[in-house]
Amino acid sequence: MQVDVNGTRLWFDVDGPGLVTDGPTLRQRPTLVLVHGGPGSFDHSYLKPHFGVLAEDAQVVYVDLRGHGRSSWHGTDTWTLEACADDVRAFCDAVGIEAPFVLGHSMGGPIALLYGARHPGHAAGIIVQSGFARWDAPRMVEGFRRAAGDVVAEIARRSYAGEDVPDPEWDRVYAAFGPHLPDKERRAKVPVNEGLNVRGMELIRALDLVDQLGRVRSPVLVVVGELDPVTPVAAAEEVLAALPAKGARLEVVPGAGHFTWLDAPDLVWGAYRRFIREVTDASTSGHV
Repeated sequence: MQVDVNGTRLWFDVDGPGLVTDGPTLRQRPTLVLVHGGPGSFDHSYLKPHFGVLAEDAQVVYVDLRGHGRSSWHGTDTWTLEACADDVRAFCDAVGIEAPFVLGHSMGGPIALLYGARHPGHAAGIIVQSGFARWDAPRMVEGFRRAAGDVVAEIARRSYAGEDVPDPEWDRVYAAFGPHLPDKERRAKVPVNEGLNVRGMELIRALDLVDQLGRVRSPVLVVVGELDPVTPVAAAEEVLAALPAKGARLEVVPGAGHFTWLDAPDLVWGAYRRFIREVTDASTSGHV
């Protein structure tokens, strides 16, 4: 399915109903909007089929960001994280999603946080999974050093600095992301927007939205894998410290890496479900 928002066309898909029968009436279920990582080389597909298990608790909506996957590709010069954040709000308004839960993974994390800061209170809740609010290259390099040693850390430094790195070297970096990685065959089928990868990484390297997080008015759950070298625990702690204290919480998942749900699914799904249920119950009782 596709919808026009903010001068672009976004592709989306849905798992699970928004309304369910509850005796003689219909009951509205929470909606979870998923914002994938990137830039340029990912789309929603690595979140499938795993996040489909959450359709037992909420309607799950997958969206390809502008310039990614099956959504429209435009000139890369005008692509920004802020535009993607505004697209989340516009997308929800266009398809009639009220008070969504918005989950951002990796690059989707700062997009979800920007959405929360630029549209305060629009979300019922925000989940930052393996995300960050400020790009800290030395912190990332040290994460890879802990995970895979000095050689891989140096390759990661070069790659994330924008230097050309041969595929076999990058494969060593990617292998250190965590114990489990997205399906290789499925990843190979993702359309790669190489120009946007370059532009997006330039923006990510300059990113620092820590001072904006005080404007977030939705409850936030920050989840990070203990072993994540890309967006390590320190990056999650920095996000938590910058958010309003009320309604912000951190879950560090033992033994897990950047794709945390692949390494410890029971712990991750449990953390998401508790957060969605608690926020929804509090909203229904008027305590949010």
